[in-house]
Amino acid sequence: MAHSSTRPTSRDVAQAAGVSQAAVSLVLGDKWRGRVSEATAQRVREAARDLGYRPNLAARNLRLGRTRTVLLVVPALTTEFFAGVYTGAARVAAENGFGVVLYPSPEGIGPARDPFASAQAALDGVLASSMAADALTAIRGDQLPLVMLDSDPTGSLGAATVNLDIADGARQVADHLLGLGHRHFLHIAADIPSWTFEVRARELADRLAAVPGTSLRTARTPMTIEGALAAAETALAAPGPRPTAVVCDDDKLAAGVYKALRRRGLRIPDDVSVTGVDDIALAAALDPELTTVRLDAELFGERGMRALLAVLDGRTPQKGDIPVELVLRGSTAPPGGP
Repeated sequence: MAHSSTRPTSRDVAQAAGVSQAAVSLVLGDKWRGRVSEATAQRVREAARDLGYRPNLAARNLRLGRTRTVLLVVPALTTEFFAGVYTGAARVAAENGFGVVLYPSPEGIGPARDPFASAQAALDGVLASSMAADALTAIRGDQLPLVMLDSDPTGSLGAATVNLDIADGARQVADHLLGLGHRHFLHIAADIPSWTFEVRARELADRLAAVPGTSLRTARTPMTIEGALAAAETALAAPGPRPTAVVCDDDKLAAGVYKALRRRGLRIPDDVSVTGVDDIALAAALDPELTTVRLDAELFGERGMRALLAVLDGRTPQKGDIPVELVLRGSTAPPGGP
């Protein structure tokens, strides 16, 4: 049998077309224009077709750096929210033939170790939460096509930014509480230098400042129930009018506030209203159930991945922030008592 069972190589194509292997590589990689003639390109394509030549994609991927793999960089995966972001991102990636490598940036121990000798060699692009920006620099992921989640669109490192409309969420909370008649507020703020938390604080302050007779106290805390408990206890013991509404940056912080209020013999919502952000399972497990801003984590992950795929394809990602929704439950009511 004359037909050789070994796979035809680019050298075979070069011989058949009477050109160099470099020319074959240029033509089949679609980089030939202005470097070889149209006639030569045609000859190479025909020779490749006749020989049944298929480029070795694995070798080509290594050279071109297209492994159809993207890195998702998030804060530690202890939060239900980022688990949802991963689920949404991985679903869209899989539909498009991409794999997702998850890189949780450990909290409080500095940048994590680089999981790849060189991120650029192993990955096509990076999707990263602004809360894990330190890790990004450590793995040199900022040198790859990058889409940022939850990040300042004006000063973003990335080719695109995908955001939840967190400013609108803060406005919805403020308007709801002001509408109930609250004037004295305590903001339990996440002590994380991140754009999303700066936006929440600014919007809340601006909204309250527009209404006469309001006061706003801010207590910063690490993103833990214990931290929020301690911060709320200190703030509630401070002199001045007692806040009748406590606005928390996160549902987990609200759980700490519930504990602090109960220790002081205050009832929710009769004495004090409490709100959160995220709408994780915990929000409905608290008693009373927590009024909170629902963030669609899976949709956030999906939109982020779609934006990254668009960047990789040279397309412009979809514009516009993802809407958020205030979910009213039993933890908010008009202020009671004197």
